[in-house]
This record gives sequence, C-alpha cells and structure tokens, in this order.
Amino acid sequence: MPTETMPRLFTPFSLAGVTFPNRIVLSPMCQYEAVNGHVQPWHLAHHARFALSGVGGAVLEATGISPEGRITPGCLGIWEDGQIAGLAGIVALYHGQGIPVGIQIGHAGRKASTARPWDGAAPLGPEGPEPAWQTVAPSALPHLPNWPVPQALDEAGIAGVIADFVSAGKRALAAGVDFVEIHGAHGYLLHTFFSPLSNHRTDQWGGSLENRMRLPVAVATALREALPAAMPIIYRISAVDPDPAGITTEDSVALAAALKAAGVSLMDVSSGGIVSGSVRLSLPQEPGFQVPFASRLREGAHIPTMAVGLIITPEQAEEIVAEGRADLIAFGRELLADPAFAYRAAQVLGHPAPETVLPRNFAFYLERRAPLLAHLDSENGHYTRTNVRNGG
Repeated sequence: MPTETMPRLFTPFSLAGVTFPNRIVLSPMCQYEAVNGHVQPWHLAHHARFALSGVGGAVLEATGISPEGRITPGCLGIWEDGQIAGLAGIVALYHGQGIPVGIQIGHAGRKASTARPWDGAAPLGPEGPEPAWQTVAPSALPHLPNWPVPQALDEAGIAGVIADFVSAGKRALAAGVDFVEIHGAHGYLLHTFFSPLSNHRTDQWGGSLENRMRLPVAVATALREALPAAMPIIYRISAVDPDPAGITTEDSVALAAALKAAGVSLMDVSSGGIVSGSVRLSLPQEPGFQVPFASRLREGAHIPTMAVGLIITPEQAEEIVAEGRADLIAFGRELLADPAFAYRAAQVLGHPAPETVLPRNFAFYLERRAPLLAHLDSENGHYTRTNVRNGG
C-alpha cells in the first residue's frame, strides 16, 4: 500500500532484529493468576484476545526472576526451567499472527511479598497459605512507614540479582520471545537503586548518580552479553520521582544514554512508584501526561522510546508518533476496555484497508461488511447504524 496514505501509527517500526507491523503495543499487565510462577489457562485466554486484535507487539506481564522477586504469590515466574513451556504457549499465540512478543522481567525489591491488589495489596503476614518472604533493597528503608524493613543487599546479593536477570533472559530466549524488557520502574528493585530517595548507600552502588546507575547498567550489560545481538533489550523506567529530591528527568536522560551504550534498544517510559502505589505522581493524571518524559529521553539520549499512560484515542496516539515524541505506544487498560482498538483506530485514522490490521479470518468478513454498512449509511436515516443502535 502507498505509505503516503498510511497513518503513521500503522507504519512498521524496526528495532534491532525485530519489526513491529504497527506502533500499537500491548503493555505488560499483571494478572496475578500464576501458581508457583507457572502460566495458567487464564493467561492463555487473556493473551488470545490480544493476539487476534491487530496490535503490533505485546509485552508479557512483570515476571519474577526469582521467587522472592515476585510482587505477589500470583505473579508469573521465570526462575526455573519448568516455567518455560507455559510462557512458550503464550508466545505461540502471538507468533501465530505474526506479532512480535516480549517479556518484562524484574525483581520487586522492597515492594515484593504483598497480597494481590483485589486482596488489599498490603504486605503479607508470616502465616497463612501464602506467607510473607524476606524483601531486599539497596538500603534498609521500607517502602512505606508501616511496611516491613527490607534487607540491604550485600555484594553477593547484588551479584546474585545480576545472575538471576541473566538466567531469566536465557529462559525467555528458550521460550521464543522476540525481545526482553527489564523492569526498572515503579519502585521495584532497580528503580530503588537508581533513586536517591531509596538508595542511601555509601559504596560503589550508591551516592553519586553514576553509582546509582551502576546496577541498572550492570544488568543491561550482562543481558546484552548473554542474548543474541539481534534481540532487542528494552528498559522500563520511571523517569521522575514525585519528590524533587528524587530522580529528575535529566537523571533519566543520563541513565538512558548509559543503557544505550550498554546495548539497550528502547526506553519504555513511565513514572512514579517509589512511594505509594505502582504509578503515583503529584502530576495531574491527564491524557498523555507521561508523553513528555518519553519525548525528553528520546531527544536527550538519542534512543527510541515507547510512550505510556492515559493514551486513549486514535488521534492522540497518531499525533504522538507522527510528531516524533515516541516511536511506539503502549496501551493497557484502553485495550482491556476495547480489544478492537487497533481496528477502530485504523478506521478513524483513514487506513486504506482497516480490516487488514486484523487476522485474515476476521478481515475476510469485515471487508465484505463494509459495503453493506456504507449502503445503510447512505439510505434513509431510519436505517443508519446510528439510529439502529439508538433504537430508531
């Protein structure tokens, strides 16, 4: 199709050895349905919806690199080989439709060992069917005043975290993913090393900006050495903290530049989470409120970015990509609310053949439906789609 008629949102985007057929990406969303870290039927049903939805890419939810790295007992895991087959089953759903898929791997740090969100998201207790486990962090500072005090990692513990990220990356490769995303945001372990609000160390892992960047860069470097050169590594970052004494956007530009030098291909740019909930900022949460962070990192570190956060209309997404503020757009709750978002966006934005963003089996019927709908719209208003929906 002639590219001059194609909305920018529906143009391909290449990252290292992977090409996304369009710029719409399913954001990683924890489902809290795993059993001992293993994929369950719910995960397959969840992802089947989006494998058939016309997205250009997908990222599997935050997946623990170790049992103690899980946020909750219901989180997916990638710390043992027995978990590979279940993850491979999800990957196959996307690959069957020609969609690249990645996995977000991470360690929850001092925000680990909590109940599922619908059970209160509070720290687990010492007893019960899902007892608490010891949390870790750069410093012995709890996430909130009434939370357990984490254990400050020593040199051996830090080396173990790096090794666990590498092992997780290798298992992700064995599961067939196209890329790996390192979770360095939302108050989890790598974010707590980067933020001066949570890192009070005085050794090589804390203090100066360079020292606070050391663990994220070390993890990225080790993964880059362990994975094929053509496999993209993405890094999810909280670009700013809610406290002016915390991370600034310019700190995040510096980290993005260092990560790019270490082999990271793209920054997935979020914000907040170092205190309170997963993504909480003092900024008004308006549509696209985090896009300026993605734009600043893209410009300042000369690295591709993925924008997230209350991007809710096709026009808004098209504008972000067309104006060069980000290269990919990650959708989470909007896709949950409207799994047909990609098809609807193609229609709204004037895609020359909107049905082709969907699998052939769907496109076959929708292509033949379009002339009928056009005919109805041209007839007496009593029969237009609008009136039919409204009972006219």
